[in-house]
Amino acid sequence: MSFFHYLRPLIVTLTVFFWLGQHPNAHANETVDKGLLTKLNDAQKRLSSSQKNIASQKRNLLEKLNKLEREVQALQQKTAAARRLSDEKTLSLSQLETRIKDWREQQNYQQNLINRFLHQQQLNSQPAGLTTAEKMQLIQGFSQELQGKLSPIWQPQSIVMGNGKLEQLPTLSLGPINWFWHEDLQQAGLATREDGQLHSALLLDGSASAGLKAIQSEGRGELFFDPTMNRAVARQQHQQTAWQHVVKGGVWVIPILTFAVLALVIAIYKSVQLARLPKLQRFTPTYLHSQLAEPSEKVLASIKGQQKELFDIALQANNDRARDDQLFVQLQQDKYWLERWLLVIGITASVAPLLGLLGTVSGMIETFKMMTLFGSGDPEVVSGGIAQALITTELGLVVAIPALILNAILSKRAKSYYHELENFAILLSQPIEEQPNEVKQEAA
Repeated sequence: MSFFHYLRPLIVTLTVFFWLGQHPNAHANETVDKGLLTKLNDAQKRLSSSQKNIASQKRNLLEKLNKLEREVQALQQKTAAARRLSDEKTLSLSQLETRIKDWREQQNYQQNLINRFLHQQQLNSQPAGLTTAEKMQLIQGFSQELQGKLSPIWQPQSIVMGNGKLEQLPTLSLGPINWFWHEDLQQAGLATREDGQLHSALLLDGSASAGLKAIQSEGRGELFFDPTMNRAVARQQHQQTAWQHVVKGGVWVIPILTFAVLALVIAIYKSVQLARLPKLQRFTPTYLHSQLAEPSEKVLASIKGQQKELFDIALQANNDRARDDQLFVQLQQDKYWLERWLLVIGITASVAPLLGLLGTVSGMIETFKMMTLFGSGDPEVVSGGIAQALITTELGLVVAIPALILNAILSKRAKSYYHELENFAILLSQPIEEQPNEVKQEAA
């Protein structure tokens, strides 16, 4: 039904109003007005009903439209899935080869991870030669062993002792730490694992052995372990005596030690010699010349050693020239006697570092030869050779520094004593007229 069908009564009503306006009549107008109002109300009711019907139909159409859209979306998804399935079935040979290549790379990566794990855990030194099943068996065995370590029990295992003998001993393992009990020795020990084999690292004494024995017999006791993961044990094993450390320096240690012993003997000898020198007496020139003219017993008793020899030369000289010559000769002999052998100590202080450096250079040459023959893949070989080469330099400095100090101290003592003798000789050689006024004698 058209919308104009509902508007037609309204148009008729307006036409009647217009006509009545042209032909005014009171009664007729009233009758017409009532009829028009009635028709107008009916028209409004029919219009409202039509609008409700239109709204209801619109809702129904919207619901149908939404339902159709959902069905379209579901069909699109099914179409995409069917298209992907069709694409999977129609893959080209190159795409399949690419996928196979990726799978192989993934397989190689997994194999490398397994081989690295086996190598790190020292389960097999050459895991590449094993099949995948054998590798998985090794990993499974390691897993079972690890589970066993979480609840440790005593197990008999082969242990390489310090003397190289392989013995079957009860072993207790807790994580990376291994203890063993030697029944014959009644002693416990720590063991380290190297290349899958247990090696005796340290024998325990006292309470440590008693604690492990209590654990074996009673199931409870105190354990001794190395918190540094056996690094402290390894350091203790590599501790050396001073002589063992020096011997590692090689052949150049011999001349260094020879110089050291020679310098030490001379230093001791010269120290005793200089310490036993008599104390020099000091005199004023006037008093000394008065004693040369008439020496007293007191003065002769107080003068000893080289000073007495100089005084005797001045007493026995016939003239001034002969006296001065004899005093000079005696001073030269005293100087030679005081400084004798001190040069060896000075030479030791100079030569010992050079010999040490020479030994180090020789050791480095040998180290580089070994690196050339066997390569430098093992850092322990290189560091060990360098450490051994540096022993001679260390020893040379240890010898040179004390020798230098001793030479300085002894030389200063000898020169000081000689200068006092020289001053005394100068006083003896002075003429009488050059002497100052008489002064009192001074004690040294």
